Parts: sequence; C-alpha cells; structure tokens
Amino acid sequence: MRLKVGLDIGGSTTKIVGMNDGRIIARDIVKAADPVTSAFGAVGKLINDHSLSVNDIEQINITGVGSGFTQSPIFGIKTIYVEEFKATGLGGLYLSGLEHAIVVSMGTGTAYLEANKGIVKHIIGSGVGGGTLVGLGLALTGTSDAVKLSDMATEGDILKCDLTIGDITKNAITGLPMNVTASNFGKAADDLSREDKMAGVFNMVYQAIGTVAVMASRQYNIKDIVFTGQLTGLKECQEYLIPFEDLYGVNMIVPEDAVFATALGSCLAEGQEDK
Repeated sequence: MRLKVGLDIGGSTTKIVGMNDGRIIARDIVKAADPVTSAFGAVGKLINDHSLSVNDIEQINITGVGSGFTQSPIFGIKTIYVEEFKATGLGGLYLSGLEHAIVVSMGTGTAYLEANKGIVKHIIGSGVGGGTLVGLGLALTGTSDAVKLSDMATEGDILKCDLTIGDITKNAITGLPMNVTASNFGKAADDLSREDKMAGVFNMVYQAIGTVAVMASRQYNIKDIVFTGQLTGLKECQEYLIPFEDLYGVNMIVPEDAVFATALGSCLAEGQEDK
C-alpha cells in the first residue's frame, strides 16, 4: 500500500485524509496544543490505527493556517504545501461529484470560491463564521462549546427571537413567504431564554453565510453551492441553509464528510513547493 495523505492544519486542530488509488481509506480529526503537534499527531494516529509503517506513505500534502509552522518533512516523508483555497475547492467538487460549483468554506470566518474542475478562484470572504457563532455563544451563555451551543439552539424558539415577514405585514410580498426572516433578533425581549438566544444566533450566522453564497451564485450564474468546513458538522447547518433552495432557486449541497473537504482537496492537489 502506498498512501497519499492530506492534512488541513489549523491552530490546534488537524484534519487528516488518507487516500489509496483515489479512494478515501481514512479520515480523522486530532487536537493538540499547537499546529506542529497536531499535524505530527494526526499522521502518527493514522499509522497506528491502520497498522501502517512510515514507508507505506508516499507523500503528505499539507494546507491550512497552521501549515506554515511545519518547516521539515513530517516523519521524514516527502511533504508538500498546497494553497488552501485550491484544496477546499477541489475537495468540495470531489465530495459533491460536481465539476463546477460555488464552494463555501465555513471555518472561523467564511470563504466563497468558484471551483471549476482543477481551477479554483477566490470570490470573496466574510468575517461571519464559526468564530462569530462561538464568540456570541460565549457572550450570551457563558460557554464556547459548539456542540452545547447547538443543543441549546435546538431547544430554543426562533419565533421568539426573529421578526418574520408575517410579523410586519399582512399583505403578501411576491417571492417572500410570510415565515421568512425580516430581522434577526428583531423580536428579542428581556425575557428571552439562552436557548432562544442561541436559536437566533445560529439562524443569523447560517443565514448570513447563505445569503452571500446566493449572491455569489447569481454573480457567476452557478446554481450549485457546496458547503464545507467545521460548521457543516452541526445539525442546524441544513436546517437553516436548505430553505434557501426554494426561496432563491439554488441547490444547497452539504456533502457527507464536508468537514474534511480541505484535507481531502490537499490530498488530491499537486503540491506547490517542498517544505
């Protein structure tokens, strides 16, 4: 077995994908105190979990904000750097089975890409993303655990927080159903529970991301929008994004393993420079 390995190295978390003959055979997430430790730990865990040796890995392709801290070959294995946007675009296309799409990377912030086969173009970025969700969650509830915040949002009532079209008018507006959000947090009151607040935060963050994605879709005349990144792993993702399909006539796609899209894309890409 001769594996090709892709790493998406963050500040303290590394996502790893192992491929053999174009098939994904392993994927995992490893957390550590720093990017170097998490990167080496991810490769070590892959080797241990699959009873491999260092010689079984042909090449490691690295990307992500923490990849610049890895200045030497990992475990002596040939290590190649891949530009992050390219990796995300390629990974999004592979997971969705598409050749041309808007690919949205939902990390701490959000990046919007046009991916067309092997060519990936950065369209625009936004500061609204996972960092926004966790930061507001901490301010409103005292916890920054994304899973706990998600559980709170599930128990909340979005109609106690957000103002809808139906709240402000009884006259039909062409193209806008009465349950569409008119104002995020526009109905918030002093007695809003932390669960209601988190329902409002999740809706606001995903709607903001989805709105820019639709604008990018219209600008480039591409109806397929593929969502990737850490925020795809939370149950609210599809709940708040999928309604955009009927509202705006687009295809909102959250593929399986979307969390690993950038690591997978780095595995698929040709490296740009030896580390």
